[in-house]
Amino acid sequence: MEEKTAIIADPKTGQVAEIKREPIRNSIAEWAVTILLLLFGTTTLVQAFVIPTGSMEDTLLVGDHLLVDKLAYAPAGSISKYILPYETPKHGDIIVFRYPGDIQQTFVKRVIGAPGDHLKMINRVIYRNGVQLNEPYVYHKLPYEETRDNFPIASPPFVDGLPGQLQHEMYERDVVNGEVVVPPNSYFAMGDNRDNSLDSRYWGFVPRENIIGKPLLIYWSYRASTEDLAGGSIGSLVTHAIDLGEHFFTRTRWNRTLRVIRGFPDADLPTHELPLNPGSPNP
Repeated sequence: MEEKTAIIADPKTGQVAEIKREPIRNSIAEWAVTILLLLFGTTTLVQAFVIPTGSMEDTLLVGDHLLVDKLAYAPAGSISKYILPYETPKHGDIIVFRYPGDIQQTFVKRVIGAPGDHLKMINRVIYRNGVQLNEPYVYHKLPYEETRDNFPIASPPFVDGLPGQLQHEMYERDVVNGEVVVPPNSYFAMGDNRDNSLDSRYWGFVPRENIIGKPLLIYWSYRASTEDLAGGSIGSLVTHAIDLGEHFFTRTRWNRTLRVIRGFPDADLPTHELPLNPGSPNP
């Protein structure tokens, strides 16, 4: 491709100069590199994710738009493990993962059990390896229910399909002396909104390879319905677009913008028993 030139006259001296322009293909190459870097960053380093349900309320709300660090739990290579801060999921971490019951779906929960842990829940209280967990991030918004607020139980409410199969396997293989024992390369994950969370109680464990990363921050939060955020129909998309156009400023939760998301390590758990936290009915 030939270079293009431009004839420019100096307005003061009247002298004419010929200036060579960059070849068009150079500009195309620059844009191509930029696009590739953006694609690399959004597929390899960071991924955008929106919270469509209330299972993590009030820590994460429906309509929170997150940036997820995909390198945090990436498998370390022979050289990269000395350069990049790879880590193992820890108790209290919030993780984003492919739902074992349908890997096309992406879930976000909190790590409650790591490989080898013994877990049980009695009257809404989690015991891990015989120690009661006093969890300040947990919310209970519904009245006590025996089959939901105790785990494992003699007659669990098994769900349908693949999640139910995974739940059956967990009860048959991993329940020992009234406790669930987390198998190798697996994690037990639960939502902070314990009364309304489809979590490991109902579909078993999160395989290590299903974990995508951990949330970094909330870059935008917008008050919307689960149907608008999770619906795949043209109608729901149009409805959501109209809603955004009409209520962007009034329904954006400005106080949550750029909020950093952190886990809650065991060292920060209080030693004394906590009262039930009802949370906000409409966060």
